[in-house]
Amino acid sequence: MTALRLALLQYPVERPEGIAAFGAKLDRWLAEAKASGAELAVLPEYACVELGAALTGSDVADEATELAAMVEAAPAILEAMRAAARRAGLWLLPGTMPVRDADGLIRNRAPLIAPDGRLATQDKHAMTRFERERWGVSAGSGPAVFQTPWGLIGISICYDVEFPKHVRSQVEAGAWLILAPSCTDTMHGFNRVRVSAAARAVENQCFVAITPTVGVAPWSAALDVNRGHAAVFGPIDRGFPEDGVLARGALDMPQWVFADLDPARIEAVRREGAVFNHRDWPKQSFSRPKATAPA
Repeated sequence: MTALRLALLQYPVERPEGIAAFGAKLDRWLAEAKASGAELAVLPEYACVELGAALTGSDVADEATELAAMVEAAPAILEAMRAAARRAGLWLLPGTMPVRDADGLIRNRAPLIAPDGRLATQDKHAMTRFERERWGVSAGSGPAVFQTPWGLIGISICYDVEFPKHVRSQVEAGAWLILAPSCTDTMHGFNRVRVSAAARAVENQCFVAITPTVGVAPWSAALDVNRGHAAVFGPIDRGFPEDGVLARGALDMPQWVFADLDPARIEAVRREGAVFNHRDWPKQSFSRPKATAPA
């Protein structure tokens, strides 16, 4: 496995006039990442939902109308994403998008696109209250891992990264890097993702990368407020920063955040670290504790 130059976009939610304009926006940002040597670019969860206003033709569409328009346009939006990846010559995780499956249910799906347009997908498995109660988005398939030129990676979308077993299953399948694109409208939500991602990096002695939507969009029912910053976390151990933070962006600012990640560093810390979290995880098995009172 070789080292990877990862690019994380703190994606500015704007108001593109249509899918072509969205594709042009991707081109501009991806060209900047490519010029900085990026090999894999990651956008946040639901970034493309900024298209809702254009697709509904409404200044302030309601949640149901916005979602229906996004689902109907999903195939065309995905083709725009694939075309942007091909033009840039990059591996691209273009965030996530709501799609309707053959069973009629809507899932939140992340495409991972190769530079030649081939793709694989990861569904979000754990639904937030907004998704479940207001948007009617359903849980998708469980965690997967993906073959890339840099080895196996996993994708744990936003809320999914808050659950240790989701990430652990990907690490046990061979992932050394977990990508966790997010969309959070409060600092509470963002910090849940941030703290959870850092914890997953410690527990599994792996890299975990987050990146959010940023900005205020009163014309969007789903993306009205967006908070956070991108970051890459690693094990808090020998050969890594004392706080485990390998890279981070400025809060709420549109920008790329870059990190050079070498899977050999993960292999080394799992073999020679001060602790062996990755190895010792299977030993942490307990029965349900019984309540006791001081004697």
